[in-house]
Amino acid sequence: MFLNDDLKIFSGSSNPALANAVCKYLDIPLGRAEIDRFPDGEKVIRVEDDVRGRDCFVVQSTCRPVDEHLVELLIYLDCLRRASAKRITAVIPYFGYARQDRKDEGRVPITAKLVANVITTSGADRVIAIDLHAHQLQGFFDIPLDHLMGELVLGRYFRDKKISKLTVVSPDVGNMKIASRYASHLGGELAIVHKRRMSGSEVQAREIIGEVKGRNILMCDDIIATAGTLCSAAELVKKRGAEKIYVGATHGVLAGPALERLKLAPLDEIIITDTIPLTEEAKKLNSIKVLSVSAMLGEAIKRIHKDESVSSLFNDF
Repeated sequence: MFLNDDLKIFSGSSNPALANAVCKYLDIPLGRAEIDRFPDGEKVIRVEDDVRGRDCFVVQSTCRPVDEHLVELLIYLDCLRRASAKRITAVIPYFGYARQDRKDEGRVPITAKLVANVITTSGADRVIAIDLHAHQLQGFFDIPLDHLMGELVLGRYFRDKKISKLTVVSPDVGNMKIASRYASHLGGELAIVHKRRMSGSEVQAREIIGEVKGRNILMCDDIIATAGTLCSAAELVKKRGAEKIYVGATHGVLAGPALERLKLAPLDEIIITDTIPLTEEAKKLNSIKVLSVSAMLGEAIKRIHKDESVSSLFNDF
């Protein structure tokens, strides 16, 4: 694929494998930059390519360690801005702090808005994100944000599997829209699990609305964090007579007790994407399979660079 030298893609330290895969899709070299530390631990970034007047993209998920990767992104953006890049796009496959999107009690911050503000003031002219945990975050930015959907990648995978007797299960009411889209495009039935949250990381599934007995189940979500909601729902549908249980989720955060819960849960296949690199421990879990979002990101970057439509990417799903 031919793209002129005006396009530059750089990688932060959170997910260099994904950045390299995007460059491979676009058939361009990864931009050269050195990420180093001062003796006291402060990050310093030196961009080694000439970026003056060029269209620059920085690929950086704000996954664990979240604060470190976020600050590194901000430094990168400032570095490119001061080097006179023509346009700077922050490519954030996984956007950390997205769950802190509102004040649900007194004296708490809206950190998602704060993060949006500092990304903008650091030099970003545009943002690309995949499956924001709260879609209203798009309105937190005062610059254009292209919101890509992981279901473009996950949906194609499950469509190619041709799962018979399929019921798509939303593990909670909040995921109804996603589950409904999957059910519609995959030709399956729809069911919803009603849950009760016992604590910040413990969830108990209580009731199922819809038929799961004798059905193959696809449970879809945007994120697997501690896996409490997911595993509780999986145990409930299995008790109600479900056959195979598949999981499709864009972001494999896999924090805290997640891996132990997934090992014990009655899950046949867990499909996630490479927005966040798997830990070595997670790679040992045979039920986890990783799909790449590199082609989707690469195509979005190409279209933005050429001032073409990004939304038409999703016409195939």
